[in-house]
Amino acid sequence: MAGSKISCMGIIGDGCGGGREFIVEDEKLFAYDEQSDETILLLEDVKNAVNISKKACIISITCRDEVILFDLSSLSKK
Repeated sequence: MAGSKISCMGIIGDGCGGGREFIVEDEKLFAYDEQSDETILLLEDVKNAVNISKKACIISITCRDEVILFDLSSLSKK
């Protein structure tokens, strides 16, 4: 599914990354900050993503074969 894009918004006041858009595109996880117009690469090798959500500092990416949990406070997979 190269070229497909899914995203979710971080809610201000809900832990890390409030107000940023979290995007999975081309097998990579990015954070986009609209205020600064900056995009940061957070994680590579995100294969077959079908859904993304965020709660507090954890981004959950549901893929066909696994669920990836990415911790924004440590910037690493859990």
